[in-house]
Amino acid sequence: MKKGYFGDFGGQFIPELLMPPLIELEKAMETILPSEEFQTRFIDMLKENVGRPSAMTHCANLSKDLGLDLWLKREDLNHSGAHKINNTLGQGLLAKMMGKNVLLAETGAGMHGVATAVAAAMLDMKAIIYMGATDVVRQAPNVNRMRLMGAEIVAVESGTKTLKDAINEALRRWLSDQETTHYCFGTAAGPHPFPTLVRQFQQIISQEARQQFMDRNNGSLPDAVVACVGGGSNAIGMFHHFIPDASVRIIGVEAAGTGEPGCDNSAPLSIGSDGILHGMKTKLLQTETGQILPSHSIAPGLDYPGVGPEHAHLHDSGRGEYVTINDAQAINAFKVLSQREGIIPALESSHAVAYAIENKKMLQGKSVLVCLSGRGDKDLGILDEIL
Repeated sequence: MKKGYFGDFGGQFIPELLMPPLIELEKAMETILPSEEFQTRFIDMLKENVGRPSAMTHCANLSKDLGLDLWLKREDLNHSGAHKINNTLGQGLLAKMMGKNVLLAETGAGMHGVATAVAAAMLDMKAIIYMGATDVVRQAPNVNRMRLMGAEIVAVESGTKTLKDAINEALRRWLSDQETTHYCFGTAAGPHPFPTLVRQFQQIISQEARQQFMDRNNGSLPDAVVACVGGGSNAIGMFHHFIPDASVRIIGVEAAGTGEPGCDNSAPLSIGSDGILHGMKTKLLQTETGQILPSHSIAPGLDYPGVGPEHAHLHDSGRGEYVTINDAQAINAFKVLSQREGIIPALESSHAVAYAIENKKMLQGKSVLVCLSGRGDKDLGILDEIL
């Protein structure tokens, strides 16, 4: 496999000016990341500041309702409310040990921004968060949390004013501030080495979940592991340690938008084509001439026209199955899980839960392990308007 590639996907399609910080980061991954000092501090932070290991919850009521065995890996119980903090603490600590004092980040749903603000506060660093102006409004509670923790919020007014545009502007900022700043990329996408680095910090999800499931089920593995896919960090973290297990179906759930033919959506693996965006070759929503199409999901964290290159590889190799769930199905899952189990999921995670609900006949008698990537209090404003 070529360096920085997953099969045919990945690479470094970036301006020459961005090569120095990427080379510096890759060297830090080779020297600092494996060091005893880094590993000791990082493991302590995950335990003391995040609350790992996160719980695995059996959904007794929904399992009975659906006729299957439903389990949740509870990343929503992490400090700050999502899986994102696994990555931001890792990258933040790495950047600190590299001599950086600023964490630069982009965010859609706001959870990565919150987690970056947490990491910066803990590590005595400054956080600068780029966010599409549309998402600033949609995710106001998270914006308030970031500001409370001292982060500077930059609202991006260009393009569709969502995650894609926030990434564009954050990359431009990094071009001018490389010496003091680390770009804390929020998902398992972007130019090499970011997809590998983010997976390195998120694989703790499946490492824990695999052992927890076996401990609770007499050594057996789940029939299926399910996670929502936007850029793909929670999903690659949830899938990683199950990939060698041929008996386990790996199912990624993309956002179908409203679900109507021709609607804006966020499902590049399901209906996209090969292309280059944000420094990587991957699957994209694009025109025949390579122009990026608008994306849409009711879940801001899934509202992205591309996907991490490892997911594109898992899709093309056949090891991963990628399906779609529409807005209405996700909203239904949001309500069902809240009412039947007392767990309010993020709208992103609701897409993964919805897969089990919508496919209950096909999954009869099967064990299904879903990554509940985040909690849903951030989305109550969106749901209040709709419901």
